[in-house]
Amino acid sequence: MTADQPGQTAPDTLSREEAATEIASLRVEVDRHDRLYHAEAAPEISDSAYDALFRRLQALEAAHPSLATPDSPTQRVGADPLESLPNVEHVVPMLSLDSAHEIDAVRRFDERMRKALEDDEIRYVLEPKLDGASLELVYVDGVLGRAVTRGNGRVGEGVTENVRTIPSVPLRLREDTLPAPALLSVRGEAIMYLGDFENLNQRRIEAGEPPYQNPRNATSGALRQLDSRVTAQRPLTVLAYDVMAVEGADFATDSEGLAALKAWGLRTPDRIEVVGSVEAIEEYHRGFDADRESLDYEIDGVVVKLDALEPRERMGSTSHHPRWAIAYKFEPRKEVTRIDRIFVSVGRTGVLTPVALLRPVEVGGVTVSRASLHNREELERKDVREGDQVRVQRAGDVIPQVVERIEEGGRERGDPFVMPDACPSCGTEPIEKGPFTVCPNHFACRAQLRGRITHFGSRNALDIEGLGSETAALLVDEGLVEELADIFDLTEEDLVPLEGFAEVSARNLVAAIGERRTVELARLLVGLGIPEVGVTVAADLAAHFRSVDAIREAAPEEMEEIHGVGTKMSAAVRGFLDEPRVSEALDRLMAKGIEPTSPSVREGKPDGAEGESMGPESDWVGKRVVLTGALETFSRSELKDTLQRLGARVTGSVSSRTDYVVVGANPGSKLARARELDVAVLDEDELRERLGADAATR
Repeated sequence: MTADQPGQTAPDTLSREEAATEIASLRVEVDRHDRLYHAEAAPEISDSAYDALFRRLQALEAAHPSLATPDSPTQRVGADPLESLPNVEHVVPMLSLDSAHEIDAVRRFDERMRKALEDDEIRYVLEPKLDGASLELVYVDGVLGRAVTRGNGRVGEGVTENVRTIPSVPLRLREDTLPAPALLSVRGEAIMYLGDFENLNQRRIEAGEPPYQNPRNATSGALRQLDSRVTAQRPLTVLAYDVMAVEGADFATDSEGLAALKAWGLRTPDRIEVVGSVEAIEEYHRGFDADRESLDYEIDGVVVKLDALEPRERMGSTSHHPRWAIAYKFEPRKEVTRIDRIFVSVGRTGVLTPVALLRPVEVGGVTVSRASLHNREELERKDVREGDQVRVQRAGDVIPQVVERIEEGGRERGDPFVMPDACPSCGTEPIEKGPFTVCPNHFACRAQLRGRITHFGSRNALDIEGLGSETAALLVDEGLVEELADIFDLTEEDLVPLEGFAEVSARNLVAAIGERRTVELARLLVGLGIPEVGVTVAADLAAHFRSVDAIREAAPEEMEEIHGVGTKMSAAVRGFLDEPRVSEALDRLMAKGIEPTSPSVREGKPDGAEGESMGPESDWVGKRVVLTGALETFSRSELKDTLQRLGARVTGSVSSRTDYVVVGANPGSKLARARELDVAVLDEDELRERLGADAATR
């Protein structure tokens, strides 16, 4: 092997110690130039000089492969393709944001903050609401350990190898001004700058490939590539904007956390401000709205979030969004087109939605050919008809909607559209629920059944491999499944004649369905598609009631004992379960031998545990536990699983209802809050003693 430049020693002639010294020096230098170029936009050397440094590092690692490490800059070139992307649970849930389109809604949000916290000196962090793909980056002892897409907020897809190729993501945190924590979970947004997006599309067109429709789709697709070498060719940037969890560092405010992210080498959004009034929020929003068309990246609003972290803990979150933040959205982009036809779509939950088929029009870079007319009352209010000229928008710059009809003098209009008096899929007479028209034949209506089967077998529900939307539609259309319970009667002989099936695939699907006769109660609840019940609420219902029968018999006030379940949610759940067709369908489903398992304690042991008792049921069932600080003898995720199996609820914030706060090193504000509220505090030794010696190792 030859040296890269005159005067350099050939890599293969260096001793291991000599190579290690030069590699360490080169990594620091390459990382520094990466940061200057990608995070600070202040390069110090030419591209050719940088390339020479990078090639030398590659050559040294190739000659001494034992010195190659995952945090080396050379790992950004991509690795061999994966067979699939793994499912990975987030360190803490990645919630969505409540949103507002008018300043009055922001003002009400501010009033709620001040009233709840009894504080007139509240400060807010303001930042642009980036329109990309959300990511969690997890660093362990300063090294990037994993990167995960948002997914459903609780579980996402592991895209670590792909994210390693993104230059703005440090593979190792900087520590020159601030020590790296033992654990750091960061939320960020992967984006593609508009200039980079246009260049990418130009290259695709020149290569005879179809261009991408918009930067968000291009970004999402690049992140989810099975071949990280493809991702490495995409011009992605990740901007970090939230410390979701940290062990080994402590911040009093979000703005301190953002400053730490920058110190650790992560790139943060532009134009972040800290303000103390609604007037300042409105001015910030107005400024970004005015600049929106000239920005080199897509945004759809601004984010307003409480700066102080301890009050955030007190405010808490719903199952969908934190109570201490709000997205103040921009007015959506709008265009004019004409309605060719109106038809009714039947969704998975039975709602009959009028849909306008439009003459195709481009709205915000996306071609729109259909748009929702929402519901019966909205259709009547807007009075749009077939043949009308209308203004359409993408709500949140995503979902197409008809905003209004445009008057056309002298043009004869079509007849008003009337909602059908029978479900267009199954013929059942629909019922009216507020402004919505609903087919009550939830588990047997063919249109609903296709969606319900798909949902029932989805990753967050029963996770039945092979039971996707195409298969679900095929099963319904061929008459093999007439209600949800029928999927458990399918045989290989039923499936083999179907298009796309052979003996092996038929056998695998029947086996996969059979294995799900025993299923976690929470997954079954998600699979049933109960209104208002997502992954988080299903887990809480399962932990609280522990059986299907108990949930079916529960009064609304019993459900409302669960944190985050209010009167609206309990009424929706109760109303769904009380519908005769639903009740009968559930009876038939359970008659197929479904055995839901719950996080209950049996004879002093959690489900599936062997050996010694982990303590009597009364010690942990129903207890609310908060974990804080860096735990040395426990894995946080395994400890959380253990406590939940014992019947405890592990929550993220300390309140007067908290029973125990478990503290490790550097516990931060949660310990102070526990002492303030006189909540019992356990260190790791005390917790181990209460759990029993075996519990910590399971």
